[in-house]
Amino acid sequence: MSVLLQVSDAHFGAEIPAVRDALRELALRERPDVVVWTGDLTQRARRDQFAAARAFADSLPGAQTVAMPGNHDIPLYNVVERLLRPYAGYRQAFGPELEPELEREDLLLLLVKTTRRWRHERGELSAAQVERVAQRLRRASPRQLRVVATHQPLHAADAGDRAHRLRGPADALAIWAEAGMDLLLGGHTHRPRCDRVDAGARAVWVVQAGTSISHRVRGGLPNSVNLLRHDAGAGAGHCSVEQWDFDEERGIFVQARSTQALLSR
Repeated sequence: MSVLLQVSDAHFGAEIPAVRDALRELALRERPDVVVWTGDLTQRARRDQFAAARAFADSLPGAQTVAMPGNHDIPLYNVVERLLRPYAGYRQAFGPELEPELEREDLLLLLVKTTRRWRHERGELSAAQVERVAQRLRRASPRQLRVVATHQPLHAADAGDRAHRLRGPADALAIWAEAGMDLLLGGHTHRPRCDRVDAGARAVWVVQAGTSISHRVRGGLPNSVNLLRHDAGAGAGHCSVEQWDFDEERGIFVQARSTQALLSR
């Protein structure tokens, strides 16, 4: 079984220490194989904020870190750094690869960089990225859970998401669905959801994460993360998607809901 912990929009530099510590306790208890960071690790792309994010990732023994930058991980006010070295701080802390890939016997995880140095919030997806990911999905094993992750949302469930939807090919979701994608992970909106979406020939699951540990919550929603569990040995036809919310009174993350995502195979 592969267990993934999705941590999004941590915004180190604007984190709440009690929530940060509770998330570490959750990870130590649930023992995920992989922690996938879907962008906005920092609040203002400062070196000390990246160092804090890296130290937190390293404090989770046994979990492999897979990360991508979000729009907050590009300098906002330092124009020279933004234009010439937009990912220097991120790369120093999390390595040179901005679109990492992780493959296990029962998992294929593809992270797609949607930030652009000339955009502040709204991201962009190129036709070349769409085709590259589609080709990689087509080579996946039938036993693998096929997960693609972006920072900004590719699919808009409502007006709130449409304001942040990625610019790019309108048929990107359908292309990835046809190529075999099962789940699409995202962040940026700070609003968690898990929806089954018809995308042309196949249905896929869109899983958005809230802000994991920062005070930048929206709409009265609590801090939250997602846990995904997939057991190819039990048949690769479903994945459990769990939303875990921070309970302020108890000071811990608690499971808020669980969705059995049936996969279209």
